[in-house]
Amino acid sequence: MDLTWAVADDRPATLAVVALDATGAASYDFYLDGTADWHWAPHELDGVPAGTRVLHTGSLATLLPPGADLLADLLAREHAAGRVLVSLDPNVRPAVLADPDAARARLLTLARHAHLVKASDEDLAWLFPGASVEEAVDRLLDLGVRLVVATRGAAGSYAATADVSVARPARRVAVADTVGAGDAFTAGLLDALVEADAAAPAAVGALDWARLGAVLDHATLVAGMTCERPGADPPRCDELANVVDA
Repeated sequence: MDLTWAVADDRPATLAVVALDATGAASYDFYLDGTADWHWAPHELDGVPAGTRVLHTGSLATLLPPGADLLADLLAREHAAGRVLVSLDPNVRPAVLADPDAARARLLTLARHAHLVKASDEDLAWLFPGASVEEAVDRLLDLGVRLVVATRGAAGSYAATADVSVARPARRVAVADTVGAGDAFTAGLLDALVEADAAAPAAVGALDWARLGAVLDHATLVAGMTCERPGADPPRCDELANVVDA
């Protein structure tokens, strides 16, 4: 892991407390006050390191002051420049939002500055009340997003560009817990796009049906393997290769 561009801060990290139900599904409580995660300084977000291919963000970092405005500015600048793929995962945490309407408006504005949006079915239902997953995906595409990927838990995943749409089933796994499953899916998604030479603003919206399906399959594998073991413990590349080769 390369921490060259990590920022040092004396404040404590945010604390997430996880509760699991009988099926291993996770719910979260957060301790946010006075923590470091939201205190970006302007010079820390001047741009992205040379050689960067993907800029990804989401969830509370895009909503909580004082850093959220600086992060929004960075996404807008990089989206306009077109040098890197801008990726957004809303990963909404309604319980900690003081003004849900303002948060919803902010996330939809951020979506206009993203080439890729990955969202859970719960995120989409919160962003677009009353809309089906497919309708919500279409509305994000109408905002200018080039690829939208929706996860639906045990129902699998669905992705669409302006030209194609693909649905994929979930893998059958023995669930230890779901901690980190969404982030693992996103990591697998971005990894697959890089490997497919599609992690670029123009290329991500030009995937055909077969290549987009393969990207979803890879992301689904990563998320499924994460669910098979306790905690946020996604698989390494060699583990994925062993599964594919088996």
